[in-house]
Amino acid sequence: MGVANESVVIIGAGFGGIATAIELQRHGFTDLTLLDQASGLGGTWLYNSYPGAACDVPSHLYSFSFAQRRDWSRLCSPQDEILSYLREVAGDHGIDRLFEPNTRVTSCRWDDAARRWTVSAQDGRSWETDAVVIATGQLNQPAIPSIPGEFGGRAFHSARWDHEYDLRGKRVAVVGTGASAVQFVPEIAEQAAAVTIFQRSGNWFLPRANRPYPAAWKWAVQHVPGLQAYRRRFIFNYGETLTAAIRHPRTFGRWGRLQSTLFMRRQLKDPEVRRKAWPDYTFGCKRVLFSSRYLPALQRPNVELVTEPIERVSAGGVVTADGAERAFDCIIWGTGFRTNDFMFPMEVSGTGGRSLSEVWAGGAHAHNGILVPGFPSMFIVYGPNTNTSGGSIIFYEETQAAYIRQALQHVRARGVAAIDVQPEVEAASDRAVQARFAGTAWTQCDSWYRDERGRVVTNWPGYMRQYEAALRTLDPAEFAFVALPDPVRTEVPA
Repeated sequence: MGVANESVVIIGAGFGGIATAIELQRHGFTDLTLLDQASGLGGTWLYNSYPGAACDVPSHLYSFSFAQRRDWSRLCSPQDEILSYLREVAGDHGIDRLFEPNTRVTSCRWDDAARRWTVSAQDGRSWETDAVVIATGQLNQPAIPSIPGEFGGRAFHSARWDHEYDLRGKRVAVVGTGASAVQFVPEIAEQAAAVTIFQRSGNWFLPRANRPYPAAWKWAVQHVPGLQAYRRRFIFNYGETLTAAIRHPRTFGRWGRLQSTLFMRRQLKDPEVRRKAWPDYTFGCKRVLFSSRYLPALQRPNVELVTEPIERVSAGGVVTADGAERAFDCIIWGTGFRTNDFMFPMEVSGTGGRSLSEVWAGGAHAHNGILVPGFPSMFIVYGPNTNTSGGSIIFYEETQAAYIRQALQHVRARGVAAIDVQPEVEAASDRAVQARFAGTAWTQCDSWYRDERGRVVTNWPGYMRQYEAALRTLDPAEFAFVALPDPVRTEVPA
């Protein structure tokens, strides 16, 4: 007979944490606690509120399958609309009542004797729980490069935008040209007196106009049966074609590169800007960006693109390797996230007190991106090798939530304390995943997909449909089940 109601602590209140909480609650797990260091629900979409912030995956796919919205304002919704949607879904399912805000988790420790987890927060609170779900994701810790010097003006990361600082009339330096910078540069270029963008490498672009939907389209989505579902399937399949281009750079990848080349040549009229902005690596090796506004913004008279490496910052600006110093009022770090850190610096220790940081010393790995041997009933959402290059991470997170639910149902049915993946199973699955990267675009340049050893640790090497098929049914033979601790005997006085 199983435990009546296993307790679960979920760390991270973004899409992944909320998806898991909803999935577990719908299947009878009601002792749930959702923790996040932020003041509200939303995860990435709470923090990333920079001008122009939006998703580059169409909203019909970048949304929960069980909570399809028919009134999206445009193809790729802006940050505030996504945040509103996520909080609305959480409220509809009562997940907001499980939420403990302003909770910075510092450690998760497995107790071999009690066969339970202790989750501890910075403010001294702690939770004893049967299972832990770490849903902090890959894009939650801003990365600021270590550059010598000290800047005397205002500086902030794009994921922690300083909305009190007025950029009008200012000289602004933007360091980085990734997905976030591509969205906010066109916005701030219309306000600032001058914008200088420091680029380490160019990007491959595909178009995204993202205009508001016309009234006729909105009416059709609301009233034509099956149109919403068709639109979602179409976007799903389009995402799979982008993955195909990355998996097969010599065939499908050439088609993707051609599409991008034609688009970029149309947009980059200035030959000098084109020379600087053009990527020098295989299409799909780094994240392909969708924007129809960024490249034209580079050619504005108040915008300069600099490809000379930064040597240091000074009190008044930025000094490049050629000795040139440019003066600025503000530096905006558009330098992305510490994607390979996952939940760290949180301390996570499993059986025998072994640290997860030690287990991952040679690179992060987990069975199906979710389970690590020796960490019973600890599950990772959006963990190693579960990022997508051509689809929606929401699809992956829903798939993971269902898999975690299956695992806990097995724990319940067997009346045991926890579930732990077999080491040989996890090792074999990791080898299989890494082997699938051979010959793909992911391995043909340095990117945030790879760690310092060159190992791809963030992305799934295949298609969305393959990931869902692999996780559709949990195989109990791949796992060990941890028995409940022996009951403590108490002496009854005569």
